[in-house]
Amino acid sequence: MPSQKAGEHFSEQSSAALPERISEELIAELVDTFYGRVRLDPLIGPIFLDKLGDDWDAHLAKLRDFWSSVTLMSGRYRGKPQQVHMPLPLQMQHFERWLALFEQTVTELCTGPAKFLFIDRARRIADSLQISLNIGPKALALPERSTSG
Repeated sequence: MPSQKAGEHFSEQSSAALPERISEELIAELVDTFYGRVRLDPLIGPIFLDKLGDDWDAHLAKLRDFWSSVTLMSGRYRGKPQQVHMPLPLQMQHFERWLALFEQTVTELCTGPAKFLFIDRARRIADSLQISLNIGPKALALPERSTSG
């Protein structure tokens, strides 16, 4: 068995055992692992901490519902992501970091169709939010938005 290099999270052998299909259990593991990393991230962590403080349980449950609805079409999520993100001080670099962390987490936790679906949906969601928030290269030519309420 080849030895792992520094920074490798799993070997080829262990990646073969990763799930290829999305399940509620995989969604819960992905959400919990990913947002554990988000909390510690110096760029995007403070945005979440300013909004949520220590009240992460309800947020994580909502995100599990969101990803269940997005990937399994469970219909459990009830919310308006654009409105929730509108008052946040988000810029392109925040979306780039969010996607990088998300894709890293997905790659570590699943493979095949599950991996590709999660990553595809995350990129589409990021694009949609950037357009609605008038951020980044796909943004419409709208007047600058105000983050003050």
